[in-house]
Amino acid sequence: MKFELKEIEAKMLIGYSVTMSLAENKTQEIWKKFMPKLKEIKHAKSADLYSLQIYPMDYYTKFSPFTSFTKWAAIEVKDFENCPIDFQQFILPAGKYAVFLHKGNTEQFIKTAQYIYGEWLPKSGFKLDDRPHFELLGDTYLGHEHPDSEEEVWIPIK
Repeated sequence: MKFELKEIEAKMLIGYSVTMSLAENKTQEIWKKFMPKLKEIKHAKSADLYSLQIYPMDYYTKFSPFTSFTKWAAIEVKDFENCPIDFQQFILPAGKYAVFLHKGNTEQFIKTAQYIYGEWLPKSGFKLDDRPHFELLGDTYLGHEHPDSEEEVWIPIK
């Protein structure tokens, strides 16, 4: 699987967050709340959506499907002014990322994640940085069940 190294500046995001674990997955819940409100956002930088995770520091070294983390459904905005009142605001910090292209549905995403964290990362010479992980859902994202759906997987590295 190919990857690119990308450096990003800080980004202003708005959306909704929820605390969840893999065992108590609330991903669909948060997106069902976010998507109907998307039309209220008049100052988005693009139509790309962010599925963002904030993991505890030892999430991958002491992995358990019951460990809680914060999940976001969000979009990048030009500023935090004039945001719809019930949206939460988040600043995605600047930093270096390894970016992978995942093609397939949710079930196939497990294989992508296993490759990234189980094979690529240990051999890469990089370490995970303590910043959010995210998936960028652009024009080629066709939904979580579509076999031809594509999304960028952004892994914070140092």
